[in-house]
Amino acid sequence: MKLFYGWRMVGAGAMIQFLHAGLLMQAFGAYVAVLSEERGWSKTALSGGAALQSLEGAVLGPALGWAMDRFGARSMVQAGILIFGAGFLVLSQVDTLMGFYGAVLLLALGTSLSGYFPLTVTLVHWFRKRRARALSTMGLGLALGGVVVPAVAWTMQAYGWRTTAFASGVLSIVVGWPLARVLRRHPSDMGETEDGIPPQPAVPGASAADLPERHFTAREALRTPAFWLLALGHGFALLVVTAVNVHAISHMKEGLGYTLGQASFVITLMTVAQVGGVLLGAAVGDRWDKAHIAAGCMLAHAVGLLMLTFAVHPAMLGAFAILHGMAWGLRGPLMQALRADYFGLQAIGMIMGLSAFIISVGQVAGPMVAGAFADATGSYRWGFTALALVAGSGSLLFMLAKKPK
Repeated sequence: MKLFYGWRMVGAGAMIQFLHAGLLMQAFGAYVAVLSEERGWSKTALSGGAALQSLEGAVLGPALGWAMDRFGARSMVQAGILIFGAGFLVLSQVDTLMGFYGAVLLLALGTSLSGYFPLTVTLVHWFRKRRARALSTMGLGLALGGVVVPAVAWTMQAYGWRTTAFASGVLSIVVGWPLARVLRRHPSDMGETEDGIPPQPAVPGASAADLPERHFTAREALRTPAFWLLALGHGFALLVVTAVNVHAISHMKEGLGYTLGQASFVITLMTVAQVGGVLLGAAVGDRWDKAHIAAGCMLAHAVGLLMLTFAVHPAMLGAFAILHGMAWGLRGPLMQALRADYFGLQAIGMIMGLSAFIISVGQVAGPMVAGAFADATGSYRWGFTALALVAGSGSLLFMLAKKPK
């Protein structure tokens, strides 16, 4: 039986996201911990690197969305892979904070062009009935990236962060370039149809899932409450996700007294839980109400971060890893599946790009708030607690987000 080409693209997308997550997103906290100690740069200054990544994504979002809706992803992702690898090569040579910011900007540009956004927009055109399953399966790459965080931390300790960054750049280009060549814009480009299933004519009494999708323009989507509620809820979730990615290792190392290796192990456990969440999303995301699932995940994000904040026993760190990891893995792929379900595919790239403006507030604010409180008070407790409470309140936003009529 011939394998539906869409699943090949899911596999390629998963591998590209694995590179992004393992070498940068989930390993960024290790760079923060090492550079803070070696170079004496403040937590707030280093958090600015994470903020730059988010801001660049927000600024580029509408332009990327416009380009995706018109030209597809293949060339864009190939260029992004090269820029991503170049960012690591530059990072390996920096000696100043401004040089660090320059390298981070390159990495952010490469991630924007070759990462979650273009890969997701591509896949929602290939899948409809199995959309959540496809996006969750691709999300395995993002989740499994955390598995290599201990290896990244070990290479930093054994060979130095400069060698680690240089090797990461070479690996990104060598592995990522051929993966990008797998991407195609529409199923018709390969003689395929959505989900690999021949289209069926609509019949009286068909379920909503079988009826033609309502396709919104970007202007029409902006006029619906659902657009703003989904964007705000997504942004509230990323308050926690980005703060954890940037500062969790430093908190466990400096605030709780664990070694870099022990802290990295907690991140690995979080990754295992994230994989479990992704697999659960693949199983239930197309059958259960995605907005209700997201609402539950927001509460898990909040409780998990509080466990990390006030951990007095390794079991609390384990609870954090499981709750936060499961919530991230389950909720993350559903965000764009929800937007595609609610607004259709006509302008989905632009709709996702415009959403990035609002989402970026959470991406920027999370690390910056946590870092500023840590510098001011010597502890992450106040910053983490505030972020957890805001994220928990985001559960209500998803409950209120209803599919536009």
